[in-house]
Amino acid sequence: MNITKGIGKIFAHRQREIDLYATQAVEIQQNVLKELVHTARNTEWGEKYGYDTIYDYDTFRKRVPLQTYDDIKSYVKRMYDGEKNLIWPSQIRWFAKSSGTTNDKSKFLPVSKESLQQIHYKGGTDAVALYLRINPNSRFFSGKGLILGGSHSPHLNSRHTLVGDLSAILIQNVSPLVNLIRVPSKKIALMSEWDTKIEAIARSTIGTNATSLSGVPSWFLVLIKRILEITGKSSLEEVWPNLEVFFHGGMSFAPYREQYQQVIHNDTRYVETYNASEGFFGIQNDLSDPAMLLMVDYGIFYEFIPLDEIGKENPSVYSIGEVELNKNYAIVITTCCGLWRYMIGDTIRFTSRDPYKFVITGRTKHFINAFGEELIIDNAEKGLARACAETGAQVTEYSAAPVFMDEKAKCRHQWLIEFARLPDSLDKFASILDSALKEVNSDYEAKRSQDIALQPLEVIVARENLFHDWLKEKGKLGGQHKVPRLSNTREHIEQMLALNY
Repeated sequence: MNITKGIGKIFAHRQREIDLYATQAVEIQQNVLKELVHTARNTEWGEKYGYDTIYDYDTFRKRVPLQTYDDIKSYVKRMYDGEKNLIWPSQIRWFAKSSGTTNDKSKFLPVSKESLQQIHYKGGTDAVALYLRINPNSRFFSGKGLILGGSHSPHLNSRHTLVGDLSAILIQNVSPLVNLIRVPSKKIALMSEWDTKIEAIARSTIGTNATSLSGVPSWFLVLIKRILEITGKSSLEEVWPNLEVFFHGGMSFAPYREQYQQVIHNDTRYVETYNASEGFFGIQNDLSDPAMLLMVDYGIFYEFIPLDEIGKENPSVYSIGEVELNKNYAIVITTCCGLWRYMIGDTIRFTSRDPYKFVITGRTKHFINAFGEELIIDNAEKGLARACAETGAQVTEYSAAPVFMDEKAKCRHQWLIEFARLPDSLDKFASILDSALKEVNSDYEAKRSQDIALQPLEVIVARENLFHDWLKEKGKLGGQHKVPRLSNTREHIEQMLALNY
């Protein structure tokens, strides 16, 4: 008996609601904004910006300024000191620890009780709902889901708040019913020492009937390899024969796809989700299409800034009904966490409007534009995919930065790459990567013309576990922490090179 077919009927109503995205997305978003503004009208923030007289998007856009973390940091400090009704009416007790800014090692993003239900848990439920539609013969609920998350600990000994990785906050607050169908135990899931935690998860879940995995691709690969080492198996389906889906997010899956195919030989499906500390934004609903569905009826109102206007004093900002296809935008969100017109730092490109679907193209701060080349992560991923395909290489991790001028007064890009499998020729790999970047980025092609502004790129082979060790040294091992793929300065790559011995 397939119990998933019976349980799956529970999701039918939600699946029909999501179908409305194709025809009513703009109206749905307008209603989300009205509800958020109305709810926060009596907060300190709402009174400051006159929320009681904001009735439409144009007024909201004109009256409320764009925000970065530095702009809201004073409110965050007051909230984790116990003050209430500042930017959101309900008390904020949880804060998601995220990567830092120029002025701070870490950001502490508010997580309200409303956001847990209306954004994060809703996103997890919808990921399952959409997957069951993709795979109507699924046996998803016949086993358990292995979720690889982060950890949390009390913040600054304050009795008012707790802080941790978003994934740990979700595990801490999840319904007891969900705990019946997930592994590992909460005690193991919330361990803070990453290497010890990986070992504990591996040993405690080997005997589980795992049907699904959820986590960041790079860190899950570490866990899978450890499980195969312990069991002596060559592929994961020998350990978990009923494994059928991997919900992944947090970084591009492209560099890891071939490595997963080597450790998972069956027809496991890979479903991308876009779940950040600030909110749950997208879910892949068609395995033949890499784009994700923008989830428009959560407690999130979306706005978009054209990428070429980032950094301007008064950039153009558009609602969902005003965006164009195939254009890069930086995302701005307003949420039931009390984030108002908050720039999260990610960039996307819409591929469809009926419904709205998109692909992640990078970060507003993770790019190389030292010489006018405007290289973004989407370009890098496509270039690496081409170079790997034509040289037999496999990339584990990478980071790239500009060399502004060497001893011969030459400028170039420097790529530090850790390979799971080295290319048949490193020079060939570099040449193909360089050519592919020219094809996908006309600005890069122009700057590379005749080697005048930019010389051919340089590839340096990173030793095994270099990036792991760099993250560990920075106190950012595991969870949602990621290697900076592209940097416009040499700060990160110089630190990595110093460890590459």
